[in-house]
Amino acid sequence: MSTKVSESTGYVSNLQMSTFGYIMAAIIAIVMLPVLPIIVLAWLLWRAFVADDEVESRYETWRNDPNRLRPSPPEPETDDEDED
Repeated sequence: MSTKVSESTGYVSNLQMSTFGYIMAAIIAIVMLPVLPIIVLAWLLWRAFVADDEVESRYETWRNDPNRLRPSPPEPETDDEDED
């Protein structure tokens, strides 16, 4: 007998699926543990020889930049109707 969607009681903990998920996470962690030093070494070599250091954008450098676009003050409004 299956439960109809309209008769669903909402979210209920599913012990079997939770247990399966924890077991799979443990297996993946055990398998990845021997590979971890290789991943760390590859990351360190990549950071040392390949990756470029990006210049961090800071407000102080932006404010002091002589080439940045600065807003101009608004021009005063003139009434063309008063001149006639």
